[in-house]
Amino acid sequence: MMYRGKLASSELFTILGGFISSLLFLVLLTFIGNFQETNGIRTGWGAVILAEAVALIAASTVHRVCITTCFLFSAGLLYEINRISGVVVSKIESKTKRH
Repeated sequence: MMYRGKLASSELFTILGGFISSLLFLVLLTFIGNFQETNGIRTGWGAVILAEAVALIAASTVHRVCITTCFLFSAGLLYEINRISGVVVSKIESKTKRH
């Protein structure tokens, strides 16, 4: 809300607003996932949906186009997180099988 006027002033800044909102999605997803793992709760799609909903609501306070760009950037970030997580898990599993 602090830079709403600046972010809504041009097309490039509107896209930047969506990207910043997708970073909010990433931070919230990490927080919720860590909180659930700490409490012994299995992390699932509920964390993703909750984090995405909060990020989209935050993006909607800036501009309508920010909602779309936030969703697209968030989908890309989620794909990359899933890919990196799969690589790390496979490396850990291969190390434990060797010993």
